[in-house]
Amino acid sequence: MSTPPAFKRLPRAVREQQMLDAAVKVFSRRGFHAASMDEIAEDAGISKPMVYAYLGTKEELFVACLHREGTRMMQAIAGAAAPDLPADERLWRGLRAFFGFVGAYRDGWAVLYRQARGEQPFAGELATMRTRLVEVVAGMFDHALRAEGREIAPTDLEVVAYALVGATESLADWLADHPEADPEKTATRMMNVAWLGAAQLLHGVTWRPPTH
Repeated sequence: MSTPPAFKRLPRAVREQQMLDAAVKVFSRRGFHAASMDEIAEDAGISKPMVYAYLGTKEELFVACLHREGTRMMQAIAGAAAPDLPADERLWRGLRAFFGFVGAYRDGWAVLYRQARGEQPFAGELATMRTRLVEVVAGMFDHALRAEGREIAPTDLEVVAYALVGATESLADWLADHPEADPEKTATRMMNVAWLGAAQLLHGVTWRPPTH
């Protein structure tokens, strides 16, 4: 007679991380709909009933993956850019931390950026994270402007922040597809694109369309 597999007893928090690691890997490879709880359980080395018992349905498991990867990303960025640094160094450190996260957790980025954005209600979770990122970037630019005794309209500040976040996300998606690429060099490239324009903005230089 065959005997059921024996699972090593581990603390719940450790076991949950194993499940999330496996789920992120499977979701990034298969997509939400094609991913199966059987495959996730097999990759985690546990039984499928245990996955349900710990983290709930496939939808709940996917949301848990989004929250963990999103938290990792935000913590990396928040921990990198001290508020007392010059604006350019804060942005550089934030970009380096962001691209470092993508380089270290390519499967996590795939789940966040590729799998979640086209699926409801997961797209709402992703939109919330993007809004937080935009707020961080807008706040950083606002702080830098006020330090120079200047300010711009809140809408202009928000637009700049959205543009920077969108461009950074697109480049991060490129990085995820190029494992040979260096995350720090990618951050430098993004910094050269972003800061040359942002620095002009901070000094009040703007482009205007021709009048003719």
